Parts: sequence; structure tokens; C-alpha cells
Amino acid sequence: MQTSSDRHEYPAHWEADVVLRDGGTARVRPITVDDADRLVSFYEQVSDESKYYRFFAPYPRLSAKDVHRFTHHDFVDRVGLAATVGGEFIATVRYDRISADGRAATAPADEAEVAFLVQDAHQGRGVASALLEHIAAVARERGIRRFAAEVLPANNKMIKVFTDAGYTQKRSFEDGVVRLEFDLEPTDRSLAVQRAREQRAEARSVRRLLGPGSVAVVGVGRSPGGVGRSVLDNIRDAGFTGGLYAVNKAFPEEQKDLDGVPAYRSVRDIEGPVDLVVVAVPVEHVPEVVTECGEHGVQGLVVVTAGYAESGPEGRERQRELVRHARTYGMRIIGPNAFGVINTAADVRLNASLAPEMPRPGRIGLFAQSGAIGIALLSRLHRRGGGVTGVTGVSTFVSSGNRADVSGNDVLQYWYDDPDTDVALMYLESIGNPRKFTRLARRTAAAKPLVVVQGAGSAPQGHAVRATRLPHATVSALLRQAGVIRVETITELVDTGLLLARQPLPGGARVAIVGNSESLGLLTYDACLSEGLRPLAPLDLTTAATAEDFHRALSGALADDSCDAVVVTAIPAVGEGPEEDAALAEALRSAAQEVPGKPVLVVHVELGGLAAALSAAMSTAPQAGAKTPGVEGGVQPAGRTERPPTAVPASEGGGLIPAYPAAERAVRALAEAVKYAQWRREAVDPGRVPEFEDIDEKGSAELIGGLLARGQGLTLGVEETCELLGKYGVDVHRALPAPIPDDAAEAARTLGYPVALKATAPHLRHRADLGGVRLDLADEEQLRRAYAELGELFGTPQELRPVVQRMAPRGVDTVVRAVIDPAAGAVLSFGLAGAASQLLGDTAHRLIPVTDRQAGSLIRSIRTAPLLFGWRGSTPVDTPALEELMLRVSRLVDDHPEVVAVTLEPVVVAAHGLSVLGASVRLAPPPVRDDLGPRTLPVY
Repeated sequence: MQTSSDRHEYPAHWEADVVLRDGGTARVRPITVDDADRLVSFYEQVSDESKYYRFFAPYPRLSAKDVHRFTHHDFVDRVGLAATVGGEFIATVRYDRISADGRAATAPADEAEVAFLVQDAHQGRGVASALLEHIAAVARERGIRRFAAEVLPANNKMIKVFTDAGYTQKRSFEDGVVRLEFDLEPTDRSLAVQRAREQRAEARSVRRLLGPGSVAVVGVGRSPGGVGRSVLDNIRDAGFTGGLYAVNKAFPEEQKDLDGVPAYRSVRDIEGPVDLVVVAVPVEHVPEVVTECGEHGVQGLVVVTAGYAESGPEGRERQRELVRHARTYGMRIIGPNAFGVINTAADVRLNASLAPEMPRPGRIGLFAQSGAIGIALLSRLHRRGGGVTGVTGVSTFVSSGNRADVSGNDVLQYWYDDPDTDVALMYLESIGNPRKFTRLARRTAAAKPLVVVQGAGSAPQGHAVRATRLPHATVSALLRQAGVIRVETITELVDTGLLLARQPLPGGARVAIVGNSESLGLLTYDACLSEGLRPLAPLDLTTAATAEDFHRALSGALADDSCDAVVVTAIPAVGEGPEEDAALAEALRSAAQEVPGKPVLVVHVELGGLAAALSAAMSTAPQAGAKTPGVEGGVQPAGRTERPPTAVPASEGGGLIPAYPAAERAVRALAEAVKYAQWRREAVDPGRVPEFEDIDEKGSAELIGGLLARGQGLTLGVEETCELLGKYGVDVHRALPAPIPDDAAEAARTLGYPVALKATAPHLRHRADLGGVRLDLADEEQLRRAYAELGELFGTPQELRPVVQRMAPRGVDTVVRAVIDPAAGAVLSFGLAGAASQLLGDTAHRLIPVTDRQAGSLIRSIRTAPLLFGWRGSTPVDTPALEELMLRVSRLVDDHPEVVAVTLEPVVVAAHGLSVLGASVRLAPPPVRDDLGPRTLPVY
């Protein structure tokens, strides 16, 4: 690598894999002395025009001096990066540190000249934009704050790379050259540009996997059975619209097809492009297949082969090598150990999975890390006797297996602007990058519902991701804040997804209940109360109700301005048959069509064929006499207790009315829709992060810098804590140590009576229930008596660590905390103080920075919030003061990421004002913000 004279070792942490604009990948890495031949070969493939734009003159070849200069770097003042595919250069970028007069310089000079060169065959792929992000990050790391670039006016592509990056820049024209200067500090615009590019690139990379023009299955057996043969049959039977090839090196040379599918011994032998390859060979043969695919120009792989990270340490290393190998050729991977992918679009019809039947086309996107869960989801959504019927089927399905490369984040990027997907359902065993997932989820949820079942698993095997230290419940709360609809089971996932796929969002929580069973109506009413909805009195139509009665009642409820949603409860009368079921389905359909705009749900007790009739009414549902896959005779078996919902058609090609076999399931799905609709309304105006004129940001930075100079991490002392918090307008009541009674008396005289005497030993701190606190001590006599009592109860002063504090006005004791989690980011938490709240886990959370509206909702979102607002005749406390306190803490942590933890406990909120009686602050070098750096794929 570099010689001993180089000033820095090879910076391996600059290496990264990136997704390009067209969905392919490239490797970005520093250029070293070993790259001389690669550089020469690369330069020979660049057109004369591109060379002219780079050097401002004809420059047909690089001299030996040029090659030496462009491959020898000190990685500080001179840095070169290359983008590679297949181990060969496709683009380069370099910077040279310069002084104010443009000469070569060293630090502390903070400006550098930057230049790019991209092979013509790879121009337009976004390579230069990706390299600019990475070289800018490297430059910032090395103390460079500004780039300068000189570009010929005719080089519009390169000028656009700089101007579109979003940095603050200055442009001038002199001596026939455009000179661009721009600061490297990320701006809101540069981050927005970077994330928009990230979304387009990652969405395109998934689109190439889900919508290939041609597919090859490698590892197809000559006889029926086996994984490879099953996948091939599934692709063919689904009616895939592109080219399909069977590959097995064991095929005889004379064999040209397999059951009508062209057969080859190697991917290399296939004439023409192959976009997607399904790999189903034994694990020891996978590397050979990856090489063949890469050399043939394959765009992506679905690896169903097992034996990777799920099998132990050797498998984890095998998986890392698989990803590195595939990315060398610019390919992305779904898997390994994947169940496969499905795309039901009419112009694709791809079932490259182990699912024997193609699901019905529809508007729901499915993602599952687990193959078993993927099978369960597809089964539930496919069964006519309780699945999503008619047009409410599946748009795309991805089962990622070990998700070594393509993850839920990538699929979210695809679904965000996929016109064929209205609702996204995800089963996540873990969230590898909570910060990014939360950001993507917030954006996706603003456009379409995102329903998630989150397991409590750890990061996937083989992934080099920072683990979150936050409890599972906290991560779930943060996901809800981002608009994610969090449910607990697969049943709830399907129930909620079906409702959201084809029904409008409710305008509020008021629910009308109509039906022909008083008991079922009351059960539904109680379920609404349990879920926090506001049900109206049920309207009982009696068991004698006809289809026309249902139509009239539903129409009236939908037209009533006092309700936001309608739940219809129905039980069939004895002797009713298919004709009555069809009439009821038509009555509900027509009523919902006549008065649209509100969600309608059906709770039915299935004693006959009601659900089948409700489903079969759709023109796209199976016709009479057709068998339902997985259900003998097309009829739901009697006695099955776990039935997914079905759907009632609301209009031809329009919405479907979901029907549920139990009231609590229907109401739970409706409650999730109500909460999501409320989030959508609030997301339009999330509030603002207020400015406080009394905040001393500069003084705080100087104080933090001085304190951190003592060491890598420290918990501040009392005086330092009070000083730092004071600079952000947070006043902490002083607590003076009292190691002996005389010191306690002196402290009380200093603070002024009345005072409180507290034991601060770890086992007694914040445990007033143990009796380690004495309040309202009005004079020295009471103080000394209390001091003696504490000693008798708990031990010596050395064991008690007593302090004296001025009494605060009575109020409600609360706790405010902020912490920076390495994976999730900065989080603000709030709850009431005391053992009861701790036992119940009654704490609410928001991501920092917190807006004024979020601070208000944070206070109100805990279950014990009524205690702050005058519960049972008590005096309401000063919640605006509490909101301001939380906003100030949020600003402190957001302004100074070195503040990695803040705890204010207790914060006594009185009728007027509040008192912070205890505080602790911890400082440390801030965790690296990977979401602010250049775009990269996960590291393995």
C-alpha cells in the first residue's frame, strides 16, 4: 500500500459501497500506489472530449509523472478516491489543499481544489454526485472547510454536479473558466438533495429486482422437485412476461430446454442480458455463480440458498464475503436464505419465490424478514374464506431472509413512490438502523399507511450495525411518533391493512354501530370504549331486519355528521341462504357507495356463507363454484377460530368493506386507523422549535469543551451541572451537603427556611416512599430533630449523604430525561416520578429536536396525564412551564451533541411555575451521525 514516507496510514474507514442513480452499486475507496495500472487502463477508456474537459487541453495519455502524482497521496493534504465496479476504476476524484493564493499548502489552510473524471460509459449514473459526497466528508474530516473547482463553460454536466449539490457556493468567470467555490458544511438543502438522491437510487435498485426483463434460475434440477425447480415452475406458472432461463452445469450439452424453458449450463452461455438471477445451488457453489453473473452483467440476485449467518460463525463470514463479492460487480442481493420475491403487476407477473401460487393482484405491499411469516401472510391474504379478496390483494412481496443487503429500508424507498402500492405491511424481526428507518417511515407514512409488526430480536446475524440501548417499548413509541402503525400480531397486521387498503381514513373517533344483534352491538360498543374510541349508542335493527333495513340504517349513519365511522354488526337468521347473503352484501355496498367518505366495517358471526357471499360479489373475486386455494371445497372449515377478515365490495373497482369475525378485531383495526388519521392531520403542521433569547449557546460550547478536555466522558458535578443548565435557562434548586448537623443548620440559614432534608445515598435517592426525606422544616430545632431521626432509621451520615434544599411549592413530581442513543439518535422522555409510573412503564418519548406541538403532546400522552390537569378536583398545574422546560432541554441536547444524557428528577410542577430539585448531566464525545455523512450501504 502506501510507503513509509506517507503521513497517514491507509484510511480503510473511507471505503464504502454506494447505490448509483440507476440502482447499480459501486465501491468507493482511496487510491493507492498499487493502482497505477488500473489508473492507466481507466484513462485509456475515457474519451478525448472528457480528457479535454478535465485538463483544459488535449491530453491523450498520462505520463509516468502524472501516474505517480495521481496514485501517491498523504491522505491529508492530497487525497484521491476511485469508484470501482468489478475491481476496475469507473471514476476518480481528488483534492489538493491550497493556500489563499492557490498554491499547495498544508493545515491550517482550509481550502482545497477538487477535480473529477468519469468514464463516458458511466456518465449519467450519478457517480460524480456520489463521489462528491464522499470526498467532501473526507475533506471535513481533514479540516478542509471549502472546495474550489475550475470548469470549462462547455462542461455542463460537471457544473451541474456542483450546483445541484445544495452547498452554499459562489460562482465567478475569469479567463474563459468558470470558478466555483462552495462551503462543505452540510446545509438543509444539501441534506435534502442527498436524501432525495438516496431515495431515487435505492428505489431504483429494488425496482430492478422486482421488475426484471429476464430471469435465470441457477440450480434447476432435471426432475420435478427441489428448490430450484420449484422456483422455476412458479415463475413459469405465474405467467412471467419476460425471458426465463433454466441453468444447471449438470445439464447435458445437447439439452436445449426444460419443459419448454430454454436451458443452459452456465449464465455465461445465455445470449442477451439477464436482469435477475435466482440462486438455488449448494452453498459451496454460490461464489462461482456470483462470478458468472457479475461477468455477464446481471443486475441483481435472489439467493434462496441457506447455510449462511443463520448457521454460525463460519456462515456469517461466508455471508459477508457473498455481499462483498456481489457488490464488486455492482449487483444487489435479496437473501441469502430468502423465500423470494413477487410482483403481481400485469406487465411483470413475477413469482420468483417458493410460494406455489401467485397471490391476487392488489394494492398491498408486503415485506417479511422471516420466510415462515411471509408464508403465513401470503396465505392469510390469499384465502377466499378469510383473505383479502377482489382488488385488495398484493402489489409486491419481498421476503429478505438474512437481509444481508436489501433491507426493509430499501423496500420502503421503493414503496414510497410506487403507484401500485397504497398500503405497506412489514414484519420486522429487528430494525438494524432505527434512525434511518424512522426518517423513511415518517416520509412514507405521510403519503400512505405503514403497518409494522416488530419483533424483539437483535440485529441480523453478520451485520455491523450499532445496537440501540433503548428498550423495545421506547423504540415502538418512537416509531408511532414517526407515523408507523404499530401492531402486535400478524392477525392485527392483516386486519389493519385490509381496512386501510380500501376505506377512507376516519375524520375522528366517533363511531356509529348498527346491526341486527343487540348483544353483538354491545360487545362492539365495549370494544370501542376499551380502544379509546367514542361510540354512539348502538342501533338495534332486531333479528327481523331485512337487507333494505340494513341499507337504510347504514345510509343514515353515514349521513350523520355526529359520527366519523360505522361498524355494522350482522348475524344471519336461521334458514338464510346464499340469496339472502348476497342481498345483504349488495345493500351494504350500495349504501356505502351512496354516502362515501367514511370508513365502514362489518362484524359478522359466520353461521353460513355470509363471508363468501360478501367476497364473491366482487367481479374480480372467484366465481360461483370456483375452489378457494387452501380451503377444501372453497368453504371455510367450521370451528376454525383464527379467521382472517374478508372484504365486502363497496363499488366496482373501488373500495372494499372489510368484514371481521370478531368485534374486538374490527374495532382494534379501526382504532389504529383513527390514530393514524390524527397523526396525518398533525403532520401537516408539526410545530416549530422555538428560539429562546436567554440561551447562551456559545458560552455553553466553551464550557463543554473545557470540561471534556479532562477526559473522554464524565458525569458533571453539582456546580458544573447547574452552570451548564443555567446557560439554557434551566434553574436547579441548590442542594447543600450536610455531613454533620451543624453543616445542615448552616445550609438552612444560607438557603432560608422552610427547607427539606434528603438522603442522597444511591439506595435512598428519589425514594421518598422509604422515608429518606423530611419536608417543611420550619426552623433549626425541627431540622436537627429530623437529622437525628434519619440517622436512627438509616445509619450514619456517611451512609446517608444528607443534603439540605430550599422548599419548593407543592405540585406534581415529574421526570424529564434526554439521552443520545447511538442507533436511534437523541430522545426526550417524560413521565411522573414515583414507583407506580416506573412499574407501569408510563413514560412517553419524542425524538429531538422537539417542537412546541410535540412537547404538548408528550405531556398528554402518558396514562397518568390527568393528574396534571385537575384530576378529581385537584388544582391543575402549570403545564406551559413544563413544556418550556422540555423544549429547553431538547435545545441543549440538539445544540450540543456532546451532552449525551440529561436527567431532571424530580421536577415539581406547581399551579404556577415549576422547580427542578435534582439534575445530572453526562458529557462524552458525540456518537458518529451516519445519517449526516455521505450515502453508503451497510458495512460487512
